[in-house]
Amino acid sequence: MATGSGKTSTAANISYRLIRHADARRILFLVDRANLGKQTKLEFEKFDVPETQRKFTAEYNVQHLTSNILDSTARVCIATVQRIYSILKGETEMDPEVDEHSIYELPISAPAPVEYNPTLPPEAFDVVIIDECHRSIYGLWRQVVEYFDAHLIGLTATPTRQTFGFFRQNLVMEYPHEMAVADLVNVDFSVYKIETAITKQGSAIDAGDFAGYRNRLTRKVRWEEADEALPYSAAQLDRAVVAEDQFRTVISTFRDKLFTELFPGRKSVPKTLIFARDDSHADDIVQMVREVFGKGNEFATKITYRTHDGKPEDLLQAFRNSLNPRIVVTVDMIATGTDVKPLECLLFIRSVKSRTYFEQMIGRGVRIIDDTDFQAVTDDASKKDGFLVVDAVGVTDTPLMDTIQPLERKRTQSLEALFKLVGFGNRDPEVASTIAGRLARLDKRLTRDDRETLTALVRRPMSSDSRSASRLPRHGR
Repeated sequence: MATGSGKTSTAANISYRLIRHADARRILFLVDRANLGKQTKLEFEKFDVPETQRKFTAEYNVQHLTSNILDSTARVCIATVQRIYSILKGETEMDPEVDEHSIYELPISAPAPVEYNPTLPPEAFDVVIIDECHRSIYGLWRQVVEYFDAHLIGLTATPTRQTFGFFRQNLVMEYPHEMAVADLVNVDFSVYKIETAITKQGSAIDAGDFAGYRNRLTRKVRWEEADEALPYSAAQLDRAVVAEDQFRTVISTFRDKLFTELFPGRKSVPKTLIFARDDSHADDIVQMVREVFGKGNEFATKITYRTHDGKPEDLLQAFRNSLNPRIVVTVDMIATGTDVKPLECLLFIRSVKSRTYFEQMIGRGVRIIDDTDFQAVTDDASKKDGFLVVDAVGVTDTPLMDTIQPLERKRTQSLEALFKLVGFGNRDPEVASTIAGRLARLDKRLTRDDRETLTALVRRPMSSDSRSASRLPRHGR
């Protein structure tokens, strides 16, 4: 299912049906990181049981494992793979820091050995739901998942070949980005490109110039005079070479175009997420953002596992629910899974090679948000009806864009012209996709009077058959 289209809510529905109608005694919900476990618990708390209209957690006990002690009365247990592994090893507790990282990032080079543990036997769970199942549950951690004698259900927005192999090609349901936008479940996006000479062609450090060599761990800089010219390619940028002038150009251009071309008519900086290559790169970008915008720590901050302005979870909560920060720089912590609904802008200052990772990063901006909640953190806009991808590294010029595209693909044509094409028999999928995208955006802008006028014209409620949009042809299929 497309990122932001309700995988966790769907899982809550599945869990309810399995417990109520299939006699499931206990369900394990595996999450990628502890902060995603908190999000999952909130979704279960919001889910209404159809028969009683009571909340899921009022009918059934849901436990988010933050210790190594399972509640025997819990019908749903939410945990990370590493937490379950720690329990299976017989450990009484686990370093909470380990829970904050994805298993994909943990330093383990050999398969995690798993043996029978009578306190958590294989029959402890009837069903295991694996969130973000495209992650590395197939190699070093596979035996933890397969320890249990349980049905396995995988949830992901970006399945890989390994995902299909692990689940024996058993794809139960598919709901991609195009369908989610057409059904008003997600918002669509557009792309704005910022190109610099260094990003396109690379550059060189001339002989006689002084270059700073930075220690990645301590960030201490050693300055040396270059004996000869040191050319570097665009591919080396931000890997082996950090060009501060390039940062300044990108951030300055972003600032200068913000209220004229990117978000015309706005006065406040939209909630913006900048993707950096690593923690050191993120520090550089944060400092440059503060300098270019002339703002302090409250305006722009870094949210990684090594934050300087507070605890990551507190900063993330503020980014979601408070006016500040307006701009956040991250590496991986908010790149996959983490929900920040008010986001309106994603700025790429790092290249990406992985299709899966790219789709996850784009997925940070798709989530819809209630107008009142949106206005509480964005004081110069009434609603979120889309988001913008600002590309400063050319990532949208690569084949990665073939995997997820905006619904609106013919931006230069008016809606009237598109309708005429359809009236003349045009069945181009890109025309149909663009119309769906335009209507989805318009739907969020219509007033009550607008809806009454349109309903009178067509003599039927305008939203009575909104799901028919899901039958639009899909790009590349």
